[in-house]
Amino acid sequence: MVEQSEVRVVRCGGSKINLRPPIISTDSRFVLCASGDSVKVYSTRTEEWLHSLQGHTNQVTGITLNPANHLQVYSCSADGTVKLWDFIDGILIKTFIIGYPLFAIYVSEKHDGIVFLHIAMDTDSKNECFQLVAVHLPKSAEQEVEAKELSAVSSRISPNPSCTAFGREGQYIAFARHLQLNVYFFRKQKTYSFSLKATDKKGAKNAFTCIACHPADDCIATGHEDGKIRLWRNFIHTKEYTYSTQHWHHNAVNTVCFTPEGTNLLSGGIESVLVQWQYGAGNRKEFLPRLGGSILHVSTSSDGQLFCTSHSDNRDAVLTDLMIDPRSKALVLNGKPGHLQFYSLLRDKHLYNLDIVQQEYIYEAGLDQFEVVKAAFDIKGYWLATVEERGQKSSDLEFSLKLWAYDERTQSFVLNTTITAAHTDRIMSMCFSSSEETTMLVTTAEDGQFKAWCQGADADTQQDQNFWSCDFVGSYHNLKPTNCSFSADSSLLAVSFQEVITIWSPDTWELLTTLCQPPGVVRDLCFGQLSCSKYLIATTTRNLLCCWNLLTCALEWSTSVEVSKLQPDPLSENVAAFSYQSKHTDLFVFKPNEPRPLFTHKNVCSEKMHRAVFVPREEPLNNCDESSQWLNRSQLYFLTQNMDLLTFSTATEEDRMLSSSKRLVIDDSVAVTPFYLLLGKHRQQQQKLNTPSHPAADKPQQPQGSVTITELLHTPAHVLPAASVLCSMFVSSLLISNTGVRQDPLREMESSEQEMNSEKEEEHSEEEMEACDSQQELRAQGSVDEVTPKLSKAQERELKRVRKTDFSWMAGLIDSKP
Repeated sequence: MVEQSEVRVVRCGGSKINLRPPIISTDSRFVLCASGDSVKVYSTRTEEWLHSLQGHTNQVTGITLNPANHLQVYSCSADGTVKLWDFIDGILIKTFIIGYPLFAIYVSEKHDGIVFLHIAMDTDSKNECFQLVAVHLPKSAEQEVEAKELSAVSSRISPNPSCTAFGREGQYIAFARHLQLNVYFFRKQKTYSFSLKATDKKGAKNAFTCIACHPADDCIATGHEDGKIRLWRNFIHTKEYTYSTQHWHHNAVNTVCFTPEGTNLLSGGIESVLVQWQYGAGNRKEFLPRLGGSILHVSTSSDGQLFCTSHSDNRDAVLTDLMIDPRSKALVLNGKPGHLQFYSLLRDKHLYNLDIVQQEYIYEAGLDQFEVVKAAFDIKGYWLATVEERGQKSSDLEFSLKLWAYDERTQSFVLNTTITAAHTDRIMSMCFSSSEETTMLVTTAEDGQFKAWCQGADADTQQDQNFWSCDFVGSYHNLKPTNCSFSADSSLLAVSFQEVITIWSPDTWELLTTLCQPPGVVRDLCFGQLSCSKYLIATTTRNLLCCWNLLTCALEWSTSVEVSKLQPDPLSENVAAFSYQSKHTDLFVFKPNEPRPLFTHKNVCSEKMHRAVFVPREEPLNNCDESSQWLNRSQLYFLTQNMDLLTFSTATEEDRMLSSSKRLVIDDSVAVTPFYLLLGKHRQQQQKLNTPSHPAADKPQQPQGSVTITELLHTPAHVLPAASVLCSMFVSSLLISNTGVRQDPLREMESSEQEMNSEKEEEHSEEEMEACDSQQELRAQGSVDEVTPKLSKAQERELKRVRKTDFSWMAGLIDSKP
């Protein structure tokens, strides 16, 4: 067994970006989202991901702009730290160690140097009650500082950060929990409480779900479970408070937000509609419908020109397996409801959605709607098979099987065949044949049958069509089939019926043999690849991993291990097995012909692995290290329950990426700009053409780059001193200093004597050559209309003297100026 060495787990994408509300920069150029253990920065103009702020070791639970500097942002994490970032350049400025898991962060312009944090109460074992504390951030030159000065503001606040908000630039803070609204005034250090009944006369639910404070007026907007929005006023006096009610949402209000000027109130919920209420105008409102998913958060820019909505479709459950589109090499999985999404692994970007259900999605809690539960590509990417279903119980179950053909003209998939009665019960699994000559689809269902689907002739016209029809129906002793898999050459089909595995011939549909050695229902099933194609691997519910030799129809080996996911590599003999135990996931990579794993990685992640897939590489890595050879041809990606997309990286792969990036730079002192990348290749070609044949040692050495210029070009502009201060430094760095030559007076005397002798020799030679030069000039004048003016020999000698003069005294003169 080879233990892990240079192979490490890296996050390459995914992660929830809707855990906390996104924030928009003051200049409206960037959007920042908390995503996993990092903060992602996007451009509002191009919608592209720019970079990530990485440094936390656990989930980032809150982000907020620094009121004292609009180019900086605070982030808090469950790792117990608050970090201050320069989010434009991605620079970590300072880390404040709090020492407790943090769940939300707030700042106020009235409280300079103070952040407010959500911390779980020590007496609450289930983390259902939180307290709001004020933390004084110490001023220190060190990058890591301990912040131990905590003062409690309030206890027993809601675990939902949306139920806490600052009002009137930090004069008070409002927080709601269950049926009670509390307002704490910092100057008075007093809390006013207001309660609602659980239900009113009409049975409405009055529990608080979100809260927002007006930026100028003493008004608090609260959202409730029954879809109502209440505007609270006069809450300074407990007995004289009033509230008005507005109602449009038919379900719980997830978020409310005032615009910066306070002229409008924004709200969102499960209806996927952004509602804009005109403040002070009663029930007057506007709608932005069909936003694609339930709205969880709404944010606005400081000028009120941009709105940012965060939706629930980022965390929907992945019911399909992770698949790779053979054409675009994109990762395909569940997208927004009723769709498949195509996702670029290279760019960490959503490409497009394919509408499978082709019905308008109704966002209503408890309503059964069609979802894509199964999907599969054929080996060439010409066909896509999908299964959509609705209903949890068998009596109410509705489902259909659809075949999609790739259209070269539209560069997308077009619906070809819809089969509404493919089976009489839920489809459990399906797979395409691996043959490039004949395309076949096999489906298994809980009705006890498996069916083979092929392209056949139309029954009416008796002509060959591209439509799909059933070619064979198989069963085995009235048992329910669970899994199906084709061999590498499509000569065999394996179908598992509970505890029995059956082997069929797709050519004659003859039952060849049965395998029933292991106890427990078969959970995963796959054939070996390449030289291991004679092996069949399966996992059972009794925590057994078994391997059969199909040539002898005998069990080759078995081991006791709980395998949550079995994933074969299509380009090698390797098979990856994920095992979840003791609250962490382990990885084992093995070949079917060897019972011992060739690689193992303990504690891949602290949660259960959800889906996995091998992605073929465009170029093999050709690693020499034995521990990472299994990653040469394909790269393994896996998805966790928290929607984190992780992969395995090797040192060889990272070195190759680093060397490719180094080839873009000629000198470390030269910054890589788009203009340089455009002309860099052309300049290199010109340098090769202009290179003389004599050795490079004869060339005069170019002056090395100035350290001052390098620091000036690579330092962010907003942290540099004023231009008047930098002017003298910059000019001094451009001057050539001769201090190194004047260190030896003897060498100066020898060089001066050599210069005088050379000048005398030049004067004698010039007098002898004057006659010849004059004759040549006269001949040139007779043949050329315009003669280029030339310097006299005396002028040339004077010019040489000027060039040799030392002008370093100018640097001191410039530095002495105020």
